[in-house]
Amino acid sequence: MTGTLIAVDWGTTNRRAYLLDAAGTVLDTQRDERGVKTMPTADYPAELIALRARYGDLPVVLAGMVGAARGWVEVPYLSCPAGLAELGAALHWIEPGRTAIVPGLTDPAGDVMRGEEVQLLGAAAAGLTPDTALLCQPGTHCKWARLEAGQVRRFATALTGELFALLQAHSLLAEFLTGAVADDAPFREGVQRGLAGHLATDLFRVRAAAVLGQRPAAQSASYTSGLLIGHDVAGAEIAHGEPVYVLADPHLGDLYARAVTMAGGTPVRIASQAAFVSGITRLWSARQP
Repeated sequence: MTGTLIAVDWGTTNRRAYLLDAAGTVLDTQRDERGVKTMPTADYPAELIALRARYGDLPVVLAGMVGAARGWVEVPYLSCPAGLAELGAALHWIEPGRTAIVPGLTDPAGDVMRGEEVQLLGAAAAGLTPDTALLCQPGTHCKWARLEAGQVRRFATALTGELFALLQAHSLLAEFLTGAVADDAPFREGVQRGLAGHLATDLFRVRAAAVLGQRPAAQSASYTSGLLIGHDVAGAEIAHGEPVYVLADPHLGDLYARAVTMAGGTPVRIASQAAFVSGITRLWSARQP
């Protein structure tokens, strides 16, 4: 098999490159920590040369924070609703016909995404989700998106993962948040409390419960993660029994799936890589240099 396209999911902290053939089959992939925050603007051309030295002198399409103000070139967002055809028509060309950056999306309510749109739309294009569906992408900044007729109609971002990291590193709770997080009883208790919507008060009581001996300090991390994820899931306003398509790694996906179930939804797990490859392949096919 011969590669025909190099696709790069270029995030803030990590970068994943794919060598794809004409059918969208992944022939090779590499992941490293050459994320945007480590990249001076002047280094991007050399990185492109290195990718082509590894995979061949092929077209390259880049998605993610590479198109942000702190990336290679700041590419304007495309307004929702938008699908793969609209993204393909709005690619920013570094080299016409050879190197392009995906623009990302903006929601009228005042929200933005870069990179996630490829997975969201790719999941529907590959038949991994219906054309009209609720999708969740957990992570540092969790995305919730409503697809309608194969387009991202609207979306919202929650700082759930970042809040947990900040609490672990800099808050009054830091000394209590050293334990492992798992889908255990403390996590589920936290989810139930988080769904009720009293986050600020319940976060303070994490410390109080440990100090008063009401909850073992070792359970505080799991409980706090549950609080945050439960509060996040509550904001999605999931209808009873509604399918929620979760694109995440296994551990975080399990946690969100549990919270979705407790909120009355039906979680459906989706492979993130398959969604990205589907999206980027179809987007490239829809391109307009």
